[in-house]
Amino acid sequence: MKIFLDTADISILKNAYNSGLIDGVTTNPSLILQSGQQPHDVYQQLQGLGIKDISAEVVGESAEEFLLMAEEYINIGPEITIKVPCTEEGLKACKALSDKGVRVNVTLIFSLAQAILSAKAGATYVSPFVGRCIDNKIDGIELIASISEAYIIHDISTQILAASIRDVDMAVNSLLNGADIITIPPIVFNEMFKHHLTDEGLEIFNRDWNKVQHKV
Repeated sequence: MKIFLDTADISILKNAYNSGLIDGVTTNPSLILQSGQQPHDVYQQLQGLGIKDISAEVVGESAEEFLLMAEEYINIGPEITIKVPCTEEGLKACKALSDKGVRVNVTLIFSLAQAILSAKAGATYVSPFVGRCIDNKIDGIELIASISEAYIIHDISTQILAASIRDVDMAVNSLLNGADIITIPPIVFNEMFKHHLTDEGLEIFNRDWNKVQHKV
């Protein structure tokens, strides 16, 4: 079980990564745009933090374009995982990269069929978009369960990286239904620490400890 952060905001990510609980980072063009930085600058800063698995998404219309852009990112270092869309051209690129031993994250997965083809193409990870599935009346959690079942039956090593996670329930239910990894926004990661009973219990313990101190 692993937790990735879905962000390109270095300042926010640094605090979360310092918790020792973050295993990797996923990015996409939208997150890079929000960061206000160029992709290479973001990835080099993430690398500098010590993050060992950084999904860098390539864009284009053809496998050749994906591969050309992937080569630039691969040169940054072994921490880079190339992220491609689940299209025919994306999976051609995935196959070419995986044959060379490059980690590939196939993104925008919305069906079991897509997850099967991605595994055949040698994907290291498939990223079903749980939240966006739900937006479109698809049971994203059930999709994860179906992918997990198919991979277990056929002894497939591709890992399920649940993405488009909107809240804590979606995160934990993804893990309960077979996701190997969840990639979550920093706000969801922060919410995972919280429970009102923990707060209430801590308040009682602190109050009682203060009473103990006054008796010493």
